[in-house]
Amino acid sequence: MNKIIHYVFLDLLRNKTIFCYTILLFILSMTVYNIEDNYEKGLISLLNIVLFVVPLMSIVFSGIYIYQSAEFINLLVSQPLRRKSIWSSLFIGLAGALSLSFLIGVGIPTFMYAFSYSGVTLVGCGLLLSLIFVSIAMWASVLIRDKSKGVGLAILLWLYFSLLFDALVLFILFQFADYPIEHGMVALSMLNPIDISRILILLQLDLSAMMGYTGAIFRDFFGNTLGIATTLLVMILWCVIPLWMSSNYFKKKDL
Repeated sequence: MNKIIHYVFLDLLRNKTIFCYTILLFILSMTVYNIEDNYEKGLISLLNIVLFVVPLMSIVFSGIYIYQSAEFINLLVSQPLRRKSIWSSLFIGLAGALSLSFLIGVGIPTFMYAFSYSGVTLVGCGLLLSLIFVSIAMWASVLIRDKSKGVGLAILLWLYFSLLFDALVLFILFQFADYPIEHGMVALSMLNPIDISRILILLQLDLSAMMGYTGAIFRDFFGNTLGIATTLLVMILWCVIPLWMSSNYFKKKDL
């Protein structure tokens, strides 16, 4: 298992796409922090970039890599190796490479210019989003054999989490505006890891007042120890459940 992880990780570090991804994040981060007059404004600007670029890169690149590594995976399966170990090794290699890229591209500039609790929260959420969307990409790629359909599903999932989910929430809020559904919004937000990350970072920047009464509900829940622990658990589940589902399917799949 360690040899597979080592091979996948080194192979990804030599990948030009990973290199360009790292450089792009680093340039964007440095530009944002040098343009803004204080670090909080820089964090807000960088937040939008992180929530848009990191999930897209993680889910699309991971899906394409799994499909392109089909022959390598078939070779590993033909060896006396457990399929679960092979799949876990691929995940660790992919997640490790993308997380390292994010840490260099966003983490280093953030620690240089905005080393604070909100800055650490931004970096932590970005790392968790990298793991989550690699996990989702692996589930989509093992579920669908055709490469174009699998990558298409990955892009649709990213569109849903990044854009369509917010539209759905706004529709629900509009339809039930006369009812006290603010507490339900907390539970609904748990269905989207991108929304969870956005709320956590905005609350750390003390921008919850811009959310009205709902913002106060979010602040009361996410601002205490139980809320933070629950949020962290939900984010971990978002990573573990798709990986567990894809691993079980991979063990039974006829390659």
